[in-house]
Amino acid sequence: MPVRVVSDTACDIPQPVVDQLGVALVPLHVRFGSTELVDRVELSAAEYWARAATLSDLPTTAAPSPLAFSQAFERLAAEGADSIVCVTLSSRMSATWESATQAARQGAQGVPVEVVDSLSVSMGEGMVVLAAAEAAVAGAGAAEVVAAARSALQRVSVFGAIDTLENLRKGGRIGGARAVLGSLLSIKPVVEVRNGQVEEESRQRTRAKSLQYLAAKVREAGPLERLALMNGNAPDFQVLVDMLAGVEVARPMVLSELGPVVAAHAGLGAVGAAWARAAG
Repeated sequence: MPVRVVSDTACDIPQPVVDQLGVALVPLHVRFGSTELVDRVELSAAEYWARAATLSDLPTTAAPSPLAFSQAFERLAAEGADSIVCVTLSSRMSATWESATQAARQGAQGVPVEVVDSLSVSMGEGMVVLAAAEAAVAGAGAAEVVAAARSALQRVSVFGAIDTLENLRKGGRIGGARAVLGSLLSIKPVVEVRNGQVEEESRQRTRAKSLQYLAAKVREAGPLERLALMNGNAPDFQVLVDMLAGVEVARPMVLSELGPVVAAHAGLGAVGAAWARAAG
């Protein structure tokens, strides 16, 4: 495969798909107090939830270093890649894009590296990665792979229903009084990735309404090329899956776990929907 695709573990693409398409993932790190673990290497989604349940402080996340990206680029160059396309987590959420860009400037044994800012996260980022990787597997050149990624990112939307305001409060994203009021009123915020950042999109009065709202957003968005639903250890995730079972989408729907990086910010019980509108 002359063109190889690199991304980071915030993309939340299921590992079997990563392996099938030959995508190289550079891991972010998750910190529990003084303990720092490497996403997908030392920490799975299940292990994240088990650890998070025992802590009062919010876990934090850290971007990969430029060296981590350099090592990934060098490895792919040594394996015979003649071009590398790297799709990253939104530059407006993380320093991951900057690390990849610094590494790309250093080069990889003369192999050119193009970095694409997905302006998204979780399976929104993942859909940009999939578009690039599928083009590469099909034999596209570097310019075509980059074009496929850029086309996808312009058509991707990501929405999430957050079950608790606690992580937002601890992370300084919402005031304490507002968090308490929201809990008392059972308000469930719906967030959207907008212009590369996570923004509050609406507030629903109950969990059931927030799931119905997400499902309605997906149905209204068609025709769809891709659809993914993301599960943050939510006991009612299957409810959302069932709501969208009949939605028409060109490619098979992907069910994904929220990885530790995204889960640290979204909180327990978060569910998400990411989709790419059909081109044209």
